[in-house]
Amino acid sequence: MTEAKKLFIKTYGCQMNVYDSERMVEAMGAEGYVLTDVVEDADMVLLNTCHIREKASEKLFSDLGRLRPLKNDKPGLIVTVAGCVAQAEGAEIQRRMPLVDIVVGPQAYHRLPQLVRAGGAQVDTEFPAEDKFDHLPKRTALRGPTAFLTVQEGCDKFCAFCVVPYTRGAEVSRPAERILREARDLVARGVREITLLGQNVNAYHGAGEGGAWTLSRLIRGLAKIDGLDRIRYTTSHPNDMDDDLIAAHGDLPQLMPYLHLPVQSGSDRILKAMNRKHTRDDYLRVIDRIRAARPDILLSSDFIVGFPGETDADFAATLDLIRSVEFGQAYSFRYSARPGTPAAEKPAVEAGVADSRLQQVQALLTAQQRSIQEAMVGREIGVLYEKIGRQTDQMVGKSDHLHAVHVNDPAGKVGQLVRARVLASSSNSLSAFRIS
Repeated sequence: MTEAKKLFIKTYGCQMNVYDSERMVEAMGAEGYVLTDVVEDADMVLLNTCHIREKASEKLFSDLGRLRPLKNDKPGLIVTVAGCVAQAEGAEIQRRMPLVDIVVGPQAYHRLPQLVRAGGAQVDTEFPAEDKFDHLPKRTALRGPTAFLTVQEGCDKFCAFCVVPYTRGAEVSRPAERILREARDLVARGVREITLLGQNVNAYHGAGEGGAWTLSRLIRGLAKIDGLDRIRYTTSHPNDMDDDLIAAHGDLPQLMPYLHLPVQSGSDRILKAMNRKHTRDDYLRVIDRIRAARPDILLSSDFIVGFPGETDADFAATLDLIRSVEFGQAYSFRYSARPGTPAAEKPAVEAGVADSRLQQVQALLTAQQRSIQEAMVGREIGVLYEKIGRQTDQMVGKSDHLHAVHVNDPAGKVGQLVRARVLASSSNSLSAFRIS
């Protein structure tokens, strides 16, 4: 019997990349590869890259440099770079690092088995006409009761700081029935929570019965699947929060009371420079409508500080917006230029000033997160168990509001959805005991 070939995969960045990595694992599984956590044992190493974070290319080349001795010892090792850095850099990756055998973009990874079979140096960063999801094998890489499900890719917004339109392409939505079919299959195999993914997920407009479906119609269709207890979606744009999607948060118990809705800045002047196409007041009005539909919703956002041209007054407007909304979770970053984006051509805010602003934003956001979590002490919450905890009789899962929760439950099992009462809050999690 032939020994299975081994695949080591490292995933950088976003949830979409986690999903893509799972699909590439399945694609290579059909070619006889099995996963390994030990890179030295691998017959193929796959680095699935992200271009959103600062110095993404440098991190990739640093990791590739560490692979050089392994490649020297195992000349037959197949080194593959996938994802958004692969799309952006293309053949330049192989020029700088000849040890790389395959470079494949995020819209072409369904052709990865063909590239491996072809042998030699291969680069595929085309945006194919065919739907890559039609060419991927059935999903098998599930490891728990939660799953990501990509419904939309690409973005047409062209924010001045963002590379997504260039690395993921224009907005494309998967047909509704194919998503429903994949969701039903996931639930049949034990999944109880699905997170719908898209670079601009609430711009979803997939073909469906009666014409193009919106995200809200898709969610309402998913909510009819027996056994699908929780639905989430990310990432959204404020301009695409339509009335029916907002209403769905109040109508559907399966749609969890958590929403990640990036605003990026509280200054209208900076929002215009970012090409966000919404104002501060637009965002605040959307928040008011969402909270009217679902008063207990926890809001999350993204903030960029130190964007080119940001003044003290612009920054003060961002702090004021944060105080006005009160976020239960948020991600904040110092602006860093992405080659090829319009903002990259503009002079940056002095690094020390940007760092100081970032520290202020993070301190305020952390204080808000802690306050909201501490207010949950004594409350009853729903928890979906995802794994066994490190402590005796402990289970770890996520609350309805996406908090990590450690539950004392001697009888707990992965995949159970239980009610628990919160005992305490720590910096990044809650502790609780099961009540039903």
